[in-house]
Amino acid sequence: MNALKHSEERLMKVLLAPVISEKATFVAEKNEQVVFRIAPDATKLEVKAAVELLFKVQVESVQVANRIGKQKRSGKSNGRRNHTRRAFVCLKPGQEINFTEEAK
Repeated sequence: MNALKHSEERLMKVLLAPVISEKATFVAEKNEQVVFRIAPDATKLEVKAAVELLFKVQVESVQVANRIGKQKRSGKSNGRRNHTRRAFVCLKPGQEINFTEEAK
């Protein structure tokens, strides 16, 4: 099991938050995937181990996407929003993560 290779403390810091958006909901229904915001230095294996440890489900695959922060402007000064990293976690058939039940 991959969870044994990584320390539990590190795995608790890998997943930052689930992404709740229209696109994430569409992907979840169509492909049985769940989308998470993850730590910038997290690897696919760490994400897989963290999801299996926290939600007690089996993960089939993980895809990672880096999102560049948008350029923003306030008056004369230019700025940029923070870069984020997302993980698209594909669950094995029959597996499901329900965030409304986990909050209880």
